[in-house]
Amino acid sequence: MTTHCALCGGGTVTPDGHCWDCGQAQPAFRSHLEITTGGGAGVSDRGLRRGVNADAMALAGDSAWTIGVVCDGVSMSPRSERAARIAADTGASTLVARLRAGALPETALADAATRAGRAVAALAESAHAAPACTYVAGIAGQGGIWACWIGDSRAYWLPDEGAGMALTEDDTGAHEALSAWLGADAGDPDPRIRSYRPPGPGRLLLCTDGLWRHLPDLDSLRPQGELLVDARALVGRALDAGGHDNVTAVLLAVTA
Repeated sequence: MTTHCALCGGGTVTPDGHCWDCGQAQPAFRSHLEITTGGGAGVSDRGLRRGVNADAMALAGDSAWTIGVVCDGVSMSPRSERAARIAADTGASTLVARLRAGALPETALADAATRAGRAVAALAESAHAAPACTYVAGIAGQGGIWACWIGDSRAYWLPDEGAGMALTEDDTGAHEALSAWLGADAGDPDPRIRSYRPPGPGRLLLCTDGLWRHLPDLDSLRPQGELLVDARALVGRALDAGGHDNVTAVLLAVTA
């Protein structure tokens, strides 16, 4: 379905939310999104201080596994929202294809991150005009949970009972500056992968820094209800805490 510009009336809205003719960003484009699948749910919100939602998310699953991908456009790069959307879609589609082909989760995650990185790099007009984003992907299956990341988007294990834990470590250097991301100016992706076999049921949370910066206490991330209800609650609490950035939370159910 073609969407026409709300400002000039005749132009076509491109996937990054800008008009092809007049170039203006569309009011409220992707300001609040919700997605669900059999074993997962996600909520993304533009936040209270940003004009564009440069976060992106994707979900898929079947009877054996559920996958999720969350990406955060790097604010200082051009078309960062487009980079995040391309990375999330490419990562998710590659994960689905590789898992259905029988690949090990670790192999599928590495391949997906590499393909997502190449897709984002292809958006660059030059080395000095390179869209960029962070990336985190997760798999929840019968054999455990797996997380793969590049940058500072995070994955957490949130058990129904007991202490939760972070599964990722931020790729950052001095002053919390990113040391790894997806983009033509970042070189070939070097994703890190972690697996964990939970002792009981819970959720695998994938999120951007718009969530975890406002909710640093893992006890505040404990599951309370249905997946979509919990994802909405997490995003809502981040908005209540200030909502300075885009906020995205994806939850994957783990039945263990």
